[in-house]
Amino acid sequence: MIKAVIFDIDNTLMDFMRMKRAAVDAAVDAMIDAGLPMPKDKLHDKIFEIYWKEGIEDQNIFDKVLMKEFGKVDPKILAAGIIGYKRAKEGHMTLYPHVKMALTDLLKMGVRMGVVSDAPRLSVWMRIVGLGLHHYFEHVVTFDDTGEKKPSPKPFKKILSLMEVEPRSAIMVGDWAERDVKGAKALGMQTAWAKYGNEFDTPVSGADYELDDIYDLVNVVRRVNAKGH
Repeated sequence: MIKAVIFDIDNTLMDFMRMKRAAVDAAVDAMIDAGLPMPKDKLHDKIFEIYWKEGIEDQNIFDKVLMKEFGKVDPKILAAGIIGYKRAKEGHMTLYPHVKMALTDLLKMGVRMGVVSDAPRLSVWMRIVGLGLHHYFEHVVTFDDTGEKKPSPKPFKKILSLMEVEPRSAIMVGDWAERDVKGAKALGMQTAWAKYGNEFDTPVSGADYELDDIYDLVNVVRRVNAKGH
């Protein structure tokens, strides 16, 4: 029986990279418009170079790029980048198709739901509330709650403990096979790979189930629970 579904957020429920790319594009345009002397493509690449190295959630990304490239931070340029980023971010924070339908149907089936994310606590809650998902989840575990990222067992153990469910009665749903699937399987949880959110060209996920659409999860839970074990 699957009693609980644990979700990752980014690239699983929301199209995180679409939002991130649009926000960075808007920030780059705004900084150049404010007088930054750098070609758009080059500035875009410099930003993502630091993101991939230091973390996609880096809150000081523009300061770091400006310091690295120009040796100083012009407050006018920085302000333009931050405002451009925030405006675009809010406009591009969208759910994948059928997410609310899937969560609603799982709720109707009596399946409990939680979240495990590697992002900082406030960032996770801003996304959950901003997307209107805060009424679906009983518990949310973020990086700030354990100090460790998936595939460490700590975040998974924390959410299972909070929800009071055995690993075998829970299924982890995520896009990152090396973190979401590997970490959950190591604890004995069932796993479902959000193939539609794959940003890593993963050829083999190692998950128990692969989802082409988030609603496929509802059918998986129905089938498993119909068997009664």
